[in-house]
Amino acid sequence: MNWIKETVLPKFKAFVKQKENEETLWIKCKNCDQMIFHKEFKKNHNVCKSCNYHGYISAYDRIKLLFDENTPEKIEQTPIKEDPLNFKDLKKYSDRIKDAKNKTNLDDAILTYYGLINKIPCVISCFDFSFMGGSMGRAVGNSIITATNEAVKRKCALIIIPSSGGARMQEGIFSLMQLPRSVIAINQLKENSLPYIVLLTNPTTGGVTASFAMLGDIHIAEPGAIIGFAGRRVIEKTVKENLPEDFQKSEYLKTHGMVDLVIPRHEQKKKISDIIKTLTHNIN
Repeated sequence: MNWIKETVLPKFKAFVKQKENEETLWIKCKNCDQMIFHKEFKKNHNVCKSCNYHGYISAYDRIKLLFDENTPEKIEQTPIKEDPLNFKDLKKYSDRIKDAKNKTNLDDAILTYYGLINKIPCVISCFDFSFMGGSMGRAVGNSIITATNEAVKRKCALIIIPSSGGARMQEGIFSLMQLPRSVIAINQLKENSLPYIVLLTNPTTGGVTASFAMLGDIHIAEPGAIIGFAGRRVIEKTVKENLPEDFQKSEYLKTHGMVDLVIPRHEQKKKISDIIKTLTHNIN
């Protein structure tokens, strides 16, 4: 038995892992089913060259994409009690957080950095959907408040990049309180006449959409991003009508005036820096 565990099993696991690594050389586009060489997909910032489908991109990679090289400075957050309600469903909430941290190497669903975008200073708060669906709990609310305070302190623009299923149910009323807290924080930017830009990514839904995500001076969206409050099926059952195929997609929202611009991922850095220059009258 020890021989099987110590000799055979490790070799079998190594073989399976090697097999998995070989398979990930190619990935299938979730939109057009085109097979894409993994390195090319990553080089193109996880955008399919065949159909322009914008796939998931981590918060770290998005920060790297937008900021000038060697300029990002991480803004640390004050630690909080992670499970205020001692919540448990099929699994303890504390265990879910622990698992999410191990899988993503993140402290929570959001990262906040200060840096330069084409030499223009700004603060970016970026969600990562891989951390519990980018859900908004107290840690996310605190991060937005910290980001706002940092932008006011440095007298620069704030960019928030949501990708979220909404409020985090495991924190109950505490998660819902992040809606008014985040709105109050954003109002500080307005009072100080500082630009607030929102880059809506797939998906942006629920309480995030119902609060800070729709309060920007400028709303930018990625192509094909799902943006809304309630889900499509819930709305159809409520209004008892069939909705358009592209309902809640960024292009539909732009046509109906809820989004200002739909910008592909590789153009976002230049467009955002141009917008900040315009809003701040910075012509340098």
